[in-house]
Amino acid sequence: MTPLFDLSIINAICVAITAYLLGSIPFGMVLARLMGLGNLRDIGSGNIGATNVLRTGNKTAAVLTLVFDAGKGAVAVLVARAMFGEAAAQIAALASFAGHCFPVWLNFKGGKGVATFLGILLALFWPAGIAACLTWLVTAIIGRISSLSALVSTAASIAWVWVLGMPSAVALMVILATLIWWRHSENIKRILAGTESKIGK
Repeated sequence: MTPLFDLSIINAICVAITAYLLGSIPFGMVLARLMGLGNLRDIGSGNIGATNVLRTGNKTAAVLTLVFDAGKGAVAVLVARAMFGEAAAQIAALASFAGHCFPVWLNFKGGKGVATFLGILLALFWPAGIAACLTWLVTAIIGRISSLSALVSTAASIAWVWVLGMPSAVALMVILATLIWWRHSENIKRILAGTESKIGK
């Protein structure tokens, strides 16, 4: 697909800012408020993502949070690609992910980024996105630990984009996966200690 505009430095900055602002929308907190579930900061881990929304007991809110968090990353990538091409899509991917993890509205304390990451990858290169989602699912079935599934699937995405035919995205995947692993540092400690909570408990 031929982009509508050339990617100048000014356009690249505009793409980054717009994608960041889109990614920074805290859908989990918004939905929790609208559905009368309270302040997510006072629930469970205090995280704004779908896993913590699920701890409210409202599965609909959790599913909607998952869809919207993934969707904002996907939309940022698809719009940037349509307007300015592939380089802009990767800029939008990184910026929207940063917006979710470090939203200016929440003092830069956002989510861990797994749903947004998967949405970004599905939009950026859907074969690798499907492979990463399946990796998450298989790991969840075997280990029954959501955070472990996230760690394995994001790390595997680096290999998936290379093997399935988009090596230009390897560097981006390394950056995003590294950020996700860093933001899961406490979960990693609990996994190693055998104290991480399991799915359904």
